[in-house]
Amino acid sequence: MSVRKAIAWASASKLLSFSIAFAGSIIVARYFLTPAEVGLFSIAFAATALIAVLQEFGLNRYIVGEAELGKEKLHTAFSVSLAVAWGVALVILAAAKPLSWLYGDPKLFPLMLVIGSSYLFVPLAIVPTALRQRAMDFRSDFMIEVAASVTNAVVTISLAAAGQGPMALAWGALAQQIARALVSQWRNGWIFPWPLRFTGASHVLRFGGGSTLLQIFDSVGTRSPDLIVGGIAGNTAVGLYSRASGLAVQLVNLMTGAVNSVFYPALAQMRNEGKSLGEPYLRLVGGYTGIVWPALAGLAAASYPLVHALYGPRWTDVAPILSLLAIAEMIFVALPMSVQVPILLGRLDGVLKRTGTATAVAVVLLLVGARHGGQAAAAAYVVYAAFWFCLYAVFLRSLTGFAWRGLLADYGRSLIGAAAAVAPLLAWYRWITPPTAMGFAELLVPVSAGVLLWLAALFATSNHLTDDIRRLVVTTLDRIGLRRPASKQPLP
Repeated sequence: MSVRKAIAWASASKLLSFSIAFAGSIIVARYFLTPAEVGLFSIAFAATALIAVLQEFGLNRYIVGEAELGKEKLHTAFSVSLAVAWGVALVILAAAKPLSWLYGDPKLFPLMLVIGSSYLFVPLAIVPTALRQRAMDFRSDFMIEVAASVTNAVVTISLAAAGQGPMALAWGALAQQIARALVSQWRNGWIFPWPLRFTGASHVLRFGGGSTLLQIFDSVGTRSPDLIVGGIAGNTAVGLYSRASGLAVQLVNLMTGAVNSVFYPALAQMRNEGKSLGEPYLRLVGGYTGIVWPALAGLAAASYPLVHALYGPRWTDVAPILSLLAIAEMIFVALPMSVQVPILLGRLDGVLKRTGTATAVAVVLLLVGARHGGQAAAAAYVVYAAFWFCLYAVFLRSLTGFAWRGLLADYGRSLIGAAAAVAPLLAWYRWITPPTAMGFAELLVPVSAGVLLWLAALFATSNHLTDDIRRLVVTTLDRIGLRRPASKQPLP
């Protein structure tokens, strides 16, 4: 499968999965669950996810990026994956009672039991999914992710409507992992490493050990806000914070997840061929920031009318938190694939040092911010994002050799596009309707104008994306038969 076709399938997967999950979250939050109930689930899920980060053990990156992956290596990797993952799942189940004691809430116990049980099915999907990605078979990846999202949404909404409260979210998570395991196994031929084989496992363990430490740091950075805000500010505050965080992160994953999953094996091929990654990385930066910055800037600017329209008035306090977290995500997006690129180039040690330092700073900042509520915690997260950027910018430059002038030029073009995208909405706030009084239908007018201005800014600044847009338009016109065929030259 070509890179462009792979991106198309991966993008469709992310878009449809996001749409299903997003619609489900709106229905559940608007009609069935309160911020406090969502907050209780967020604490349980964050705690289990913090432990479950050990499950994957870097096997996805190992299988996708290993230059020579034979049957024996694969058998060993799958065996290690099962042994580690099921051990971690048992730890999660054992931690359910202590966590409920720690937070003084007995409702956390059954939540963690159900969520923890879902991780028993995770290892059955890790290796099959990685093999499909290694083979650039993103059609199968589409089936896996969409089936998992549909299953989660159907189970969660059905049980929430039946009055199951936050347990509906937990059962939905369990059903999602079962569906992911079944579909990934089906698409890869029902593979299972029996009997288990651990010969040559030292290589896998060395790779997995370093990768797992990295994932622990990353998980602490992403999951600690829910645990810290929940422990200090209470269930309602963490419910608001997690809803805002979910919106911002889901938008970024929707717009970049497809590119990440496709470009990792593509960059691995370039590395194997000895090609420089400087120019490709700058194109990646231009593409990321050119698309995602305007979207995140729009999310920050439209937070009040958007939250009020989607979730209802009891969730309005999500809006200022969402604006701050969208700004933080803009900073993170400025250096795409900051972990994958160093790993491909053999610099996992540098990633571990920087991520460990950044994670420690994040925890300290969140502990300080959470004492003043969810909005202050979100502001602390913005400061953490800026610190993270400073740590990684010079590091990635030393690895890929991109030009600082080129990086700043890409940032400049993307900032112009982001400013153009939000200008109509900000003008509408100033002269027509303030954000707290704007309805969803009215919001569509300035947002549509912003999209048109963003496209104009892309072409005016010669953004890297313009070539892809032209190619997409030409391909679309060809497919629907609206493009005039080129005139035939007379035969000699």
